[in-house]
Amino acid sequence: MKSKTIGIILIVLGVLMLLYNSFNFTTTEKVVDIGPIEINKEVNHPIAWSPIIGIVLAVGGVVLLVVGNKKNA
Repeated sequence: MKSKTIGIILIVLGVLMLLYNSFNFTTTEKVVDIGPIEINKEVNHPIAWSPIIGIVLAVGGVVLLVVGNKKNA
């Protein structure tokens, strides 16, 4: 049962990683702080990965599902 659940999670993650190749998140950094005056800037941090990772995760999930079904049968 546990390998089946992990297999399904890996398949879903693999498909999501194939659909979305990257994402950005923004942080605020303080540039100048002089008394009551503050100057901040927003910095984008892109995170990207190869679609091959998504394929590997999806195939690994399928393998876990097949092996889990063979053990139960």
